[in-house]
Amino acid sequence: MVAEVRPSYESEYAAIVAVAHKLGIGTAETLRKWVRQDQIDTGRRAGTTTDETAELKRLRQENAELRRAHEILKSAFFAAELDRPQRRS
Repeated sequence: MVAEVRPSYESEYAAIVAVAHKLGIGTAETLRKWVRQDQIDTGRRAGTTTDETAELKRLRQENAELRRAHEILKSAFFAAELDRPQRRS
């Protein structure tokens, strides 16, 4: 919608303010961020796309789970070593 009305305004921000007011969005800043993210997602602006952000979040969660599992396994391994009878030479 901002792109459609942009030619009628002196700047993109003026168009964003007008559209935000028409749509009843609390602040123009919210709509400006949405417009910027759309520009990134469509390749018209550099940045991290929505899909890349979601993938990064998923990978970070997976990494955290793997780290927790690793710590649990490491603790179990060392606990088993302590329970094992010692050999005497």
